[in-house]
Amino acid sequence: MVEEYPGDFSIDNFNAIVVHSDMKPTGSFSCSNEMLNKLQHNILWGLKGNFVDIPTDCPQRDERLGWTGDAQVFIRTACFLMETAPFFRKWLSDMKADQLSNGGVPYVIPDVLTDGDGGHSSSGWGYAAVICPWTIYQCYGDKKILEEQYESMKQCVEYIHSHAENGVLWNTGFHFGDWLALDAKEGSYFGATPNDLVSTAFYAYSTDLVAKAARILGFENDAEIYEKLHKDIVKAFQDEFFTPAGRLAARTQTAHVLALMFDLVPEEHRLRTINTLLSLLEEKDWHLTTGFLGTPYLCHVLSRNGKLDAAYKLLLQEDYPSWLYQVKMGATTVWEHWDGIKPDGSMWSADMNSFNHYAYGAVGDWMYRVAAGLDTDSDLPGYKRILIHPQPGGDLTYAKAEYLSMYGKISIEWHISGKEIFIDIAVPHNTTAHVILPKASPECIKGSKASFATCAQGAETELGSGSYSFSYVYDKQQ
Repeated sequence: MVEEYPGDFSIDNFNAIVVHSDMKPTGSFSCSNEMLNKLQHNILWGLKGNFVDIPTDCPQRDERLGWTGDAQVFIRTACFLMETAPFFRKWLSDMKADQLSNGGVPYVIPDVLTDGDGGHSSSGWGYAAVICPWTIYQCYGDKKILEEQYESMKQCVEYIHSHAENGVLWNTGFHFGDWLALDAKEGSYFGATPNDLVSTAFYAYSTDLVAKAARILGFENDAEIYEKLHKDIVKAFQDEFFTPAGRLAARTQTAHVLALMFDLVPEEHRLRTINTLLSLLEEKDWHLTTGFLGTPYLCHVLSRNGKLDAAYKLLLQEDYPSWLYQVKMGATTVWEHWDGIKPDGSMWSADMNSFNHYAYGAVGDWMYRVAAGLDTDSDLPGYKRILIHPQPGGDLTYAKAEYLSMYGKISIEWHISGKEIFIDIAVPHNTTAHVILPKASPECIKGSKASFATCAQGAETELGSGSYSFSYVYDKQQ
């Protein structure tokens, strides 16, 4: 607020100063769709506005708390865009310090809400203690974060184990669930996907991650214990939530997304589950109804299960509800509510209605890893072995992603011209890249010398460091 100023003034008399934690930019994305480029800009600015010492939920209202659920759904996107390892290492250290003696994890870190006497361990929120360290390890390849956080990860899962029915089905305590999902009852913030399904799904996922962390750290006995527990949870999930004919008990988009994303679907019922998810999307005219917990995985589930066109159809929707609806309405960051501003200009609410809330910006992860095609191998993380697999779709004729890894800059750029696709790749020193060229036949690939073999997605090869260019006839309709 300006209290006194000599003479008239205009906006040109002021300079805005961006304040955020000191993090080096590492990742970039651009494409032929200008609205997606604006969405990418909004995602990045949402990160900057909220990463001020802690990952806050929103910087502009009287909250600004380190909500665990928001952080865990966005962390993979954040780790691509900025060098966030020191930032999250500090916050996770705070989490370990605030973790309850029984292993419960408060809703916000630092825990300024509860004084340790309640308000903890909501599914999808408390699991930040497991998901965040694992994601940092995947993105940076440094086992130290697992060493520092392993006991916290383990205690988090043990807390759930002690409260779950027969140790495998979890439905106790308060849960935010699929927060702000559009299938919620009128006037409610809580999505329609049942809490026990959401909670048990995240319980299975987190137990699997703890087992993997134990293997990496050499805790073989722990690894065996949590691998068995994970199998038991998966079986209990399938027995509880799938009928013998393969119908998932909850007919919501998020229920199907979580079951597929976390590999909880009986293999013989996978196709039915995928097709039901498509039906649910089609019923909404190819719009999402997912909230905080379903949205980050929605496009990934579709593209991983052979439904890339559906993923692009969702991403490129411009009317409500969609990512690009916000862009069309003038958003400069990502909103808390899909309809924060309604088409008629009215607001969802004058109170709980943040216009800088990064959770739904988690779709950036899909844009970088799938649309552009730049990823890391989970078995050789931190981009020691790079996965390059561009997957064009929708109206995109061009996409480019760059990432400054500890080994140097990685880049993938593709563009379609006429009936041909051109792909340029840069692989830094001391790394290798597994490259998949979509819809390609090895004998038809022109450009840099490389030995390609046929694979299910097209043609594949292994490349060492260097710059490479390829082109081939590309049928978008194939």
